Amino acid sequence: MSDQTESRRQRAARRAGEFPSPPEPLPRTVIDSHTHLDITVAEAGVTGGPAGAGDPFAAGSGDPVAAMIEVAAGVGVDRLVQVGVDVASSRWGAEVARQHRAVVATVALHPNEAPRLADLDEALRQIEALAAEERVRGIGETGMDFFRTGDEGRAAQELSFRAHIAIAKRYGKPLVIHDRDAHADVLRVLDEEGAPQTVVLHCFSGDAEFATECLRRGYVLSFAGTVTFASAHALRAAARITPLDQLLVETDAPYLTPTPHRGRPNGSYLIPLTVRSLAETTGADLTELCTAISATGERVFGPW
Repeated sequence: MSDQTESRRQRAARRAGEFPSPPEPLPRTVIDSHTHLDITVAEAGVTGGPAGAGDPFAAGSGDPVAAMIEVAAGVGVDRLVQVGVDVASSRWGAEVARQHRAVVATVALHPNEAPRLADLDEALRQIEALAAEERVRGIGETGMDFFRTGDEGRAAQELSFRAHIAIAKRYGKPLVIHDRDAHADVLRVLDEEGAPQTVVLHCFSGDAEFATECLRRGYVLSFAGTVTFASAHALRAAARITPLDQLLVETDAPYLTPTPHRGRPNGSYLIPLTVRSLAETTGADLTELCTAISATGERVFGPW
């Protein structure tokens, strides 16, 4: 199946491997600013019940989300942002956020989802209805993706992106952006529309030059497990120039598992690997970095 037609959930279903063991806990608690609990539960095999030896979720209560929250809290990741990518996942995330105090939600249509929809306007109306909820703390992930969507889908992507910007501004909520191979166009649309007060570049993928443009505009850069990859020299250069009050960390679970577990399913409990890598990259004291990540997360998404 081609990249243009294969869905995000279908790609998730092809993931193989077992969850790694939990890493050493962090000295201070932090936030996972971007995770997909629904995809992790449905496609990566988290049961929350009896499991094989060494499975970090084996002692769960039968509620897979509760099991994932518990394991993450055990290593110092005590607050999670569940991110919507379509109407169904946005509704699911809003409900999970109502049920679990460790979770807040964002709602949106993923940029690769927008061109597939028969009625984009109706889907956007449903996203806006969810945006009004108190436990929904952001609008995203939205943006532009020129890697998986070809020229024929870009007009719908841009229309959807502009609509999400407007929703974020109407409700005074942060905008969470997915940007893949579309740096210049993402900035162009934000500049043309006028960005919301708070913008987060999810899974920041640019170099120091692009980071400078984003930081100058006051945007927050969220770094995922990709920053730990051996080849990610440009990404680490971007992290080194990012002030701590404009830096977040995320998993994008079940994707982008950090080194040394690349290729295996990801979860919020693996955030310590990325945080320690960022501390080494930036020269920041680990405790200071954790404190800053937590403070920035609560400034962006509000108190849990």
